[in-house]
Amino acid sequence: MKTAAQYEESLRGLNFKVYLQGELVENPVDHPIIRPSMNSVKATYALAEDPQYEELMTATSHLSGEKINRFCHLHQNTEDLVKKVKMQRLLGQQTAACFQRCVGMDAINAVDSVTFEMDQKLGTNYHERFVKFLTRMQEEDWTVDGAMTDPKGDRGLAPSQQEDPDLFVHVVEKREDGIVVSGAKAHQTGALNSHWILVMPTIAMGKNDADYAVSFTAPADEDGIIYIYGRQSCDTRKLEGGDIDVGNKQFGGHEALMVFDNVFIPWENVFMCGEYEFSGSLVERFAGYHRQSYGGCKVGVGDVLIGAVALAADYNGAAKASHIKDKLIEMVHLNETLYSCGIACSAEGHKTASGTYLIDLLLANVCKQNVTRFPYEIARLAEDIAGGLMVTMPSEKDLRHPEIGKVVEKYFKGVAFVPTEHRMRILRLVENLTLGTAAVGYRTESMHGAGSPQAQRIMISRQANLAQKKELAKAIAGISTK
Repeated sequence: MKTAAQYEESLRGLNFKVYLQGELVENPVDHPIIRPSMNSVKATYALAEDPQYEELMTATSHLSGEKINRFCHLHQNTEDLVKKVKMQRLLGQQTAACFQRCVGMDAINAVDSVTFEMDQKLGTNYHERFVKFLTRMQEEDWTVDGAMTDPKGDRGLAPSQQEDPDLFVHVVEKREDGIVVSGAKAHQTGALNSHWILVMPTIAMGKNDADYAVSFTAPADEDGIIYIYGRQSCDTRKLEGGDIDVGNKQFGGHEALMVFDNVFIPWENVFMCGEYEFSGSLVERFAGYHRQSYGGCKVGVGDVLIGAVALAADYNGAAKASHIKDKLIEMVHLNETLYSCGIACSAEGHKTASGTYLIDLLLANVCKQNVTRFPYEIARLAEDIAGGLMVTMPSEKDLRHPEIGKVVEKYFKGVAFVPTEHRMRILRLVENLTLGTAAVGYRTESMHGAGSPQAQRIMISRQANLAQKKELAKAIAGISTK
């Protein structure tokens, strides 16, 4: 396994072509806006080195028998699925941000079972290729970016019907030695902190969309791949040199548009090429795994937010008020409900044909449906408890100013025994988690990550098994169907 230092050094050896605010970034690792997101991924390596977290952060490879980082592991039983959620909660608690590595973990588990079943039915050798890649991924302890979401263009049209064919990633040429692909993947979490990317189709495809039914891996810095870094609320505060106004100076997340400009992919790295009838299964399984993930990562960040507002109440002198206590209880109730769903869909998982374990898809979608709602209520309650000062507070430079600093110190103090700076720091953290850069990985990602709310409702409808429920009701009511 890589150490945290080795991971950072490995990124320095990559040659990304990335644009941020209209400028080409020469050194993504040390760029002040990007660096906190790299620190979050780095934590997945650092915690794996810590003996107290070994049980959650590492696993035994079913391929080599060696100890590996759990983010490179295929789930071999329901215990693995449960440990995944617990690991994600831990990392959310440690970073209070998106640690980005979940997408690749969820992608490899989905691709494993789908390629196995594809080969069984079609006689292809995609699974063998995938296992070779996975073996290298485990040996090198790679961070892999799972790339599913396409720009989509006109949502009312299929990929092959779009005016611009590049609005979905597609094969533009098949050669003896591989394929050439064009298009883009949007909202790519942690793309610039990854060694490889694993591309998957974004929707179930029909026969006319066969060129868009493609899955492959490529080095993250492959020639022809361009990144355009996404904006986040309050992101330029990271350029100001202080640390209070950022809220969470050390950790963060990022998203980027990933553009494929006629990128060559050798056949050994291709896991689907035109087998459109399997595209839906791949999307469904990846989405299920990723919806399970939100029952861990968002809960961990929620733990930090609950702790922050509890401190804010202490610092405001309001902690004993009954309505404050009640709101904190409600926040905990909502947060633990999300965690319960994540654990439940894991414990109810089952073995696929390849041997990899899949979560209970109905419960995973229920988990994510709750995630589209509860973090918003948790954030609302957090803003309520924190108070308006959270968004009207002066800057850190005002606090440090030789003249007006004393005025800020005097008039923004809460309870007498707590330094004004501590109160400002905790309020900025609440702001960061509910409105700032971390809100991308908490509030907004809770809504749209792993599919928007309607996507989960469609899956819940498919998995609900209403026919069985009707039969149960008939039996209790004494209605004979014979």
